[in-house]
Amino acid sequence: MTEQPKRPTFAAEGITAPLRHNVFRRIWLASLLSNLGLMIQGVGAAWAMTQMTSSADKVALVQTALMLPIMLISMPAGAIADMYDRRKVALVSLSIALCGATALAVLAWLKLVTPEILLAFCFVVGSGNALFGPAWQSSVSEQVPADTLPAAVALNGISYNIARSVGPAIGGVIVAAAGAVAAFAANAILYLPLLTVLFLWRRVNEPSRLPRERLNRAMVSGVRYITNSPSIKIVLTRTLVTGIIGGAVISLMPLVARDLLHGGARTYGIMLGAFGMGAVIGAVSITALRKRMSGEAAVRACTIAMAFAMAAVALSQQAILTAVALVLAGAVWMAAIALFNIGVQLSAPRWVAGRSLAAFHASISGGIAIGSWGWGHLTDAVGVDIALLVAAAVMLVSPLLGIWLSMPPVGARHEDAELLADPEVRLSLTGRSGPLVVEIEYRVAQENARAFHNVMQDIQLSRQRNGAYGWSIARDIADPELWTERYHCPTWLDYLRQRNRATQAERTLYQRAIEFHLGPEPVRIRRMLERPFGSVRWKDDTPDRATDEVLPVVASAAGSST
Repeated sequence: MTEQPKRPTFAAEGITAPLRHNVFRRIWLASLLSNLGLMIQGVGAAWAMTQMTSSADKVALVQTALMLPIMLISMPAGAIADMYDRRKVALVSLSIALCGATALAVLAWLKLVTPEILLAFCFVVGSGNALFGPAWQSSVSEQVPADTLPAAVALNGISYNIARSVGPAIGGVIVAAAGAVAAFAANAILYLPLLTVLFLWRRVNEPSRLPRERLNRAMVSGVRYITNSPSIKIVLTRTLVTGIIGGAVISLMPLVARDLLHGGARTYGIMLGAFGMGAVIGAVSITALRKRMSGEAAVRACTIAMAFAMAAVALSQQAILTAVALVLAGAVWMAAIALFNIGVQLSAPRWVAGRSLAAFHASISGGIAIGSWGWGHLTDAVGVDIALLVAAAVMLVSPLLGIWLSMPPVGARHEDAELLADPEVRLSLTGRSGPLVVEIEYRVAQENARAFHNVMQDIQLSRQRNGAYGWSIARDIADPELWTERYHCPTWLDYLRQRNRATQAERTLYQRAIEFHLGPEPVRIRRMLERPFGSVRWKDDTPDRATDEVLPVVASAAGSST
């Protein structure tokens, strides 16, 4: 197994260190206002739905409509964030959300909103936010130094939850005073500061010397990376489960205010504010929590505390007791989600950061969307209090997942390795030439066979998540010291991407395998163009298509590698 990196710590300045950087500070403050508007709209939409229908499942579907787009389009959104200028992607996505919020405000002013129209425009706003999320989150590393990245991630969570702590209360006052139309209009207006600061951000774009992937191939690359990253798969699974169960308290909050506390829009806003206040406390406490507990222990503590808080909300008939329970629920909810978020963000290299974060957002938002739908139907059948008690019981036993899916240790962010020179070729190739077959021969002492084979299992995952397929390792039966690693890449261009996607840690892993090699001769590498029957041209030096260019060899000090 590879050596685990040291656990990162926040910079000496503490969690506020990222705010010293002008770009991050301006975007953070503007995003705070945007999140505030989103919370105000959420109050208006949920309360408008309670006024139009008494059906608990339709009330819960408001949360589903806002969160479901994140699950549905997160992977395309993440691929787009990795392929294009993240600033421009953020501007387009915010414009979509602004159009949806504006249209909803106009229709509400004209009194044309029905439950179906309300859900449809909540879906549009949610779609804009779904496209915005990966571009925004993955651009944080471009706004702050690496040593303050965990603090920046936590601050983004704090921004959302500061808005959650005060936004619902403000939303409750706005809805009580001027109706849902004012809440929808406020959301539209509060998108404008973030659009402005992103428009003024002079982001330094570092173009790749290789052409960008097509969208479908970029999505496949993202899925392949995640499926071959055991640590990310575990974190995403735990995130999904936590979102499904925790979605009960989030989606049923309007019914808690109306049916259990017998309050109105203001009570609902205050309860959401209590949850958000707790979330701010949880985000601020992340540093201390990570120092004192392992990831698995921290997640278990958070989910157990969340279970007791949910049970208290179900059993309480007093607003003050419910608010206290929601402060606790918000704190441990935010702490758990922040732990998952940091784990994913520090585990993914830059080239796939947007897609990895998109998968994280799909997991948490999809979990909440699925959970909201399910808990809404259960509430229709058994009531709010029983549904919350059932959710609390399920949350209480959820840490048992750690027996099979223990949270991985989180190290420092993967550093991008230096670009390698393209290998020397004597056959005319275009970017579409392929498939390419790579064979690497190692000569390993027989007493080191087991250790070498173990290292190669880690190399298999590395090759596959970076773009290779059909990987195998074989041992010569006539010469037991001779081992052959073999894998495919779809095209020559895919191979060039694959060999340069390796992080510094992965390059170190490859070097460990090479250190097993015996003899004065270096490891032998063969790169072959696979030719099915009938595919060889009469003039083999002619490009596949007249419009394709032969890719040149680019010199680099990095040397040659597989």
